[in-house]
Amino acid sequence: MTIDWLNFTPWTSLAGGALIGLAASLFVLANGRVSGISGLLGSFLQPGSEGRSEKALFLLGLLIAPLVWGLFAALPLIAFKSGWFGLAVAGLLVGVGTRYGSGCTSGHGVCGISRRSPRSIAATITFMFAGFITVFVLRHLLGS
Repeated sequence: MTIDWLNFTPWTSLAGGALIGLAASLFVLANGRVSGISGLLGSFLQPGSEGRSEKALFLLGLLIAPLVWGLFAALPLIAFKSGWFGLAVAGLLVGVGTRYGSGCTSGHGVCGISRRSPRSIAATITFMFAGFITVFVLRHLLGS
């Protein structure tokens, strides 16, 4: 294994992780809820749900943040190796997985593990393992 030193960005990665932790902490302090994105989006889309304005602002911040970052630095190029169909299938599978797992990486991985939730630790181990297996099968067995 070699490291691509030209694209190795530990400081920006550390800053991004700190900002995610700060946002999750502020959200739980302000709202008394963890900031699981799939749960926020799901409850935001339900008509008549409580706290829709806070949820909308949080979700809008997720969409606007890369645009603001683009004002200060070049955004990375986005390339889909599997094409649009593969991207749509992957998105559908992630959506189904978040429903079955009662949460996503932000809810379980960031907020749940920090609260030492056994359910979140088990969920995070499960989806990380599934991701490892998927990459291995796609890249090494199927050659995609």
